[in-house]
Amino acid sequence: MKQSLATRWMLIQRVFFVLILAAAGPAGAQIKGNPERGADKAKTCVACHGRTGRGPMSGVPALSGQQSEFITLQLILIREGLREIPDMTGMLKDLKDQDLADIGAFFSTMEPFSPRGTRNDPRFAAGAKLSEIMGCGSCHMKGYVGQRQVPRIINQREEYLAKTLIAYRDNKRSGVDTSMNAVMYKTTDEDIYALAHYLAHQN
Repeated sequence: MKQSLATRWMLIQRVFFVLILAAAGPAGAQIKGNPERGADKAKTCVACHGRTGRGPMSGVPALSGQQSEFITLQLILIREGLREIPDMTGMLKDLKDQDLADIGAFFSTMEPFSPRGTRNDPRFAAGAKLSEIMGCGSCHMKGYVGQRQVPRIINQREEYLAKTLIAYRDNKRSGVDTSMNAVMYKTTDEDIYALAHYLAHQN
């Protein structure tokens, strides 16, 4: 049975708060990823995401330089069935939280991805204005580099950004809260494509 957005969000919130409690720990210990261990555990991941964190497959997100906590959280959500990625179904079922944190650390230490393709100046300008109006930098930080569970989105794949923003708008995806769904509510396809183009073509 397909879960409603509200039910899925409540489950995601539960996972998120469990992670927060685990990070605090009885002695303040945090689940800290080890990139060296992660390199070995990510051997399957690089088949699609690439050895440099940016694979050749369209629609597959670049992970190099991504926030390690964001990667870890997303992997846990995928493992628990709270985020549906058909191509990854079952791949994470035997991995523990520490394993996923190691994978997150591995990709986060890579050189951040750089822009690809040709910039369309009118679309870039429209996206820049939209980003300011929508306050993208307030959560994704200056330069859109992200923070902790908030992803780095600067120079992410354009087609992936557009697909993700449309999923938020159409309530087919949610984060640890519904802020992205609210921000994208009623945003047109044209505006989403402009925003994705702007974010994907930063210098």
